[in-house]
Amino acid sequence: MTDMLTQPRPIRLKGRSFLALALSPELPFEDWLVRLDDLAARSAGFFLRRPVVLDVDGLDIDKTELRGLVEQLGTRNVRIMGIEGARPSLLGADLPPAMSDGRPASDFEMPSAEEGAGAARPEPVIGTTPAAPLPATAKSSLVITEPVRSGQSLFFPEGDVTVVGSVASGAEIVAGGSIHIYGTLRGRAMAGTPGNAAARIFCRRLEAELIAIDGFYKTAEDMEQVLRGKAVQIWLEGESIRAGTLG
Repeated sequence: MTDMLTQPRPIRLKGRSFLALALSPELPFEDWLVRLDDLAARSAGFFLRRPVVLDVDGLDIDKTELRGLVEQLGTRNVRIMGIEGARPSLLGADLPPAMSDGRPASDFEMPSAEEGAGAARPEPVIGTTPAAPLPATAKSSLVITEPVRSGQSLFFPEGDVTVVGSVASGAEIVAGGSIHIYGTLRGRAMAGTPGNAAARIFCRRLEAELIAIDGFYKTAEDMEQVLRGKAVQIWLEGESIRAGTLG
C-alpha cells in the first residue's frame, strides 16, 4: 500500500488597509499631554477602540523619552499600533513597530477649550469630506444631507446634528447638543459634549458601536440586545444611559 502524503494547506495572507488616527506630539510632552487630556475630557470615548499611530518625525528625543510617552498614552487608554518617523535606534522590542508610507487623509482638529468658550463660533469639522456651510440663521444646528461614511468624523460643539441618512461603521458624530439620525446608526454617536446632560440621541435603526451623552458611554456589548435594529431614543438619567423605542 502506498502512503498518501497530505500537503498542508498554506497560510492565507491578505493585504488590507485600515484608517488610523495619527497623533503628532509636540515638545515638551508634559504640556502636550495636558492638551490631550483636555480633548479627552471634552469628548469622552474619543480614543476608544481607535487605532492610533504616533508620528514623532522631527522630534529630538531619545528612546527613554519615547518609551515614557507611549506609557503615558497607555495610561490614558490610547493604544499605539505603530510609530512613524522614528530613527531605528529609538525602537525596540518593548515599543510598537515602525510604520511608514502612510497616506495622508483630512485632519481632524479639535478646537481648544478657549475656542469652545469664546464668542467666535468654530466651524464644524468633518474628516475626508467637507461639511456643508452652516447658514447664519441656524447657528445651533447642523444638517448633513448625505450619509456619513466609514472613516469620517464630524465634530459640531455648538448644538444639534441631524443626519438625513445613515452613519456607517467606523464613522462618528460628536455634537454639543442632540443627535438625530434618519437612518441606521452603525458607528459612534457622542452627544452633549461637553457638559450637556439634557442631550439625546435619536436614530431610526440602532446598530451602534458606541453611544455617549455628556461623557457617559456604552459600547455595543453593553447595549440592550432587544433594542438592536429598532428605532430608539437615548438619554442620560443621573449617570446611567437609558434607551427606549420610538413610537
